[in-house]
Amino acid sequence: QVQLVESGGGLVQPGGSLRLSCAVSGRIFRINHMNWYRQAPGKQRELVATITSNDYTNYADSVKGRFTISRDNARNMVYLQMNSLKPADTAVYYCNVALTYYSGSYRSDGDYWGQGTQVTVSS
Repeated sequence: QVQLVESGGGLVQPGGSLRLSCAVSGRIFRINHMNWYRQAPGKQRELVATITSNDYTNYADSVKGRFTISRDNARNMVYLQMNSLKPADTAVYYCNVALTYYSGSYRSDGDYWGQGTQVTVSS
């Protein structure tokens, strides 16, 4: 089975920084897109940042210039460096990956989510 485990959330003051990490484990053949989403109370889940297998990145307008997504293919990790945090960034952040995994003697594609990590920006 494939598992995603996020870490790095917490409470930070406005203007501060946090770095989220997501570790992907399992019988993985290849990881394709890696994404960070977030969901604030009473709001829909939104895409924050994406990084492709070619290291192309894309960001929501609300985080451009402040957040940086990166990946470590050797360790099957994805990171989200968050700087200049604002109270509006408060949410549960989720890691999401699209990957190909080994299933018996075959390969299958799947889309997986982490359990989420809380980020709270408050003074």
